[in-house]
Amino acid sequence: MTRTIDFPHLGIHLSSVGNHITVFGFDIAYYGMIIGVGILAGIFMAVYEAKRTGQKEEDYYDLSICAVIISIIGARAYYVIFSWDMYKDDLLSIFNLRQGGLAIYGGVIAAVLTVIVFAKVKKLSAAQIFDTAGLGLVLGQAIGRWGNFFNREAFGEYTDGLFAMKLPVDAVRSSDITDLMRKHMETVDGVSYIQVSPTYLYESMWCLALLILLLLYRRHKKFQGEVFLMYLLGYGAGRVWIEGLRTDQLWIPGTEIPVSQVLAGTIVVISFVLIVYNRIKVKKKAAC
Repeated sequence: MTRTIDFPHLGIHLSSVGNHITVFGFDIAYYGMIIGVGILAGIFMAVYEAKRTGQKEEDYYDLSICAVIISIIGARAYYVIFSWDMYKDDLLSIFNLRQGGLAIYGGVIAAVLTVIVFAKVKKLSAAQIFDTAGLGLVLGQAIGRWGNFFNREAFGEYTDGLFAMKLPVDAVRSSDITDLMRKHMETVDGVSYIQVSPTYLYESMWCLALLILLLLYRRHKKFQGEVFLMYLLGYGAGRVWIEGLRTDQLWIPGTEIPVSQVLAGTIVVISFVLIVYNRIKVKKKAAC
């Protein structure tokens, strides 16, 4: 496999980008390592916010153990369900996470359910936990997306824009290559290259910008749970745009409708309505 990754309009040439390291004969994928770093960073962010707001840090360490495990299962289940054709003939491959195949929304849904149950058992405010853990979640997403960089996946259609990324054809899945990419394919020294939109980069930067906005706003929130709703609205809005660019979309079975794009749009609407409703409720209560 050719290991180069280029950003020609930025003047960046990476001559040898592997997707794993080998330790004692065992391959460890960068994808998994980066996801791990993202998870740890998210936990530390949540714990820091808990300490700042006078909550028990131990509760968030306990929550993280449950949430991480259940979220990974949820993210994998979501991906497998909507990519069933890739796994139906090799069921054991469902358990191979080293090559990627985690859907963020599956993880988020699983995490939300985990928080609701955890808060009920511990007799804590689920809304406050969502606000606190949400900051860690978006940081983890900003970091975790870079696992796609090493896997040469989660990219978008052909582009010749500033951030265009050039990848060797033999390093990507053939199913992710579109007719437009093939039309603009280049061959250099016997190696064929496609040029694509680095949507993983767009999403990572979007999440980072969203995190900054949430950190600036969290001291001014009007009600418990508002920060998390703003995360859902902001991330969903970005995902609607980014998902439309990707060539590896997960489809609603029997249709050509991207399931994550529909889900993101639905979450944006619901989050906006809930923010407006709760703000009106708080305003009326203050006026009484």
